[in-house]
Amino acid sequence: MKHTRGRVVDVTTLDDLDRRLAGGARSLAGWRLVRLDLTDRAGALLDRSVEEALFLGCTFGDGDAEAVQRAGGVVLPTIPDAPVDPYRASLYAPRELYDTPHYRDSLDARAYAWSQGHAGTDDQLAMDLHDHSVDVALAAWLRGRSVVGVMGGHALERGSEQYAAAAHLGHGLGSALTVATGGGPGAMEAANLGAFLAEEPATAVDDALARLATAPSFRHDIGAWARTAFEVLDSHPGHDSLGVPTWHYGHEPPNPFATAIAKYFRNATREAILLEVCDAGIAFLPGAAGTVQEVFQDACENYYGDPSTIAPMVLVGVRHWTEDVPAWPLLQALARGRAMEPHVHLVDSLEEAVAAIRLSRRDDGPQPGR
Repeated sequence: MKHTRGRVVDVTTLDDLDRRLAGGARSLAGWRLVRLDLTDRAGALLDRSVEEALFLGCTFGDGDAEAVQRAGGVVLPTIPDAPVDPYRASLYAPRELYDTPHYRDSLDARAYAWSQGHAGTDDQLAMDLHDHSVDVALAAWLRGRSVVGVMGGHALERGSEQYAAAAHLGHGLGSALTVATGGGPGAMEAANLGAFLAEEPATAVDDALARLATAPSFRHDIGAWARTAFEVLDSHPGHDSLGVPTWHYGHEPPNPFATAIAKYFRNATREAILLEVCDAGIAFLPGAAGTVQEVFQDACENYYGDPSTIAPMVLVGVRHWTEDVPAWPLLQALARGRAMEPHVHLVDSLEEAVAAIRLSRRDDGPQPGR
């Protein structure tokens, strides 16, 4: 299920706009002009087709915005008082969300507080526009990448055997694929950590695990939890991975080991997109209700999907998925006789999980999308 959108051209400076116009463009379809002062550019713009062009937070001369709208352009105004940029053109970097020494003052915390206290339609519009912009930025970031998901619970603490196992799973998958998680703490952080160190030996993961264990949980002190992560980040060049968290769960801070963070306000949007981008398959670590939801949401897409679009599902932890949370028998029953059946696996080791995903991909060849 490849996450794709039509090609979008972000124009964020007047110099870039002038260069593109001078290049002979006759149509602005698919262009997003972001926060530009177009007071002196209306004539040049209206000399071309502006249908299907977006003008986001731009400044116009008297009557020019209305003229652009009559010509088929979409003009959206600046929205005051929003802590986030509704028209951002890129995914978040970890230090952008953790932009202050104290977490309570950070962009991440401010955005959560604002999302909980919003009352007006402008705030709702700002959140919707923000999530759309993140969606577009994510589609651009994904081009040329093959993504494998690692899903698991947020409750795992650093220093535990399960956390270490999730980190080594991310390390094993990250050398050949781009690892994506829900972007939060626990198993998600561990998998992003392993992927971050994918180009280094496994001993680097073990060293990082020992350093992180000094701040085992975000629940005690988010600031200390994040600082230990940044200390590890600053010690390594790092390898790309993706986190897709949500401000819906504002009590769970995003983990800094995802080098690119697609953070959404709408959790339903985030859930669907997180599964959608994982074209190389998903490994499901032991988890509770949220992970079970992800298992069967992914199973539904594979159940009804065209055979060429099915990606592997690997449940890791035989006892957990057959006894503690017996999702495996139902998943196995759903898959029986369907095209998805050979792509559904229950394993007990990290090596088996990595092998199952790599084997399914090799047997099927490149997957065009799900």
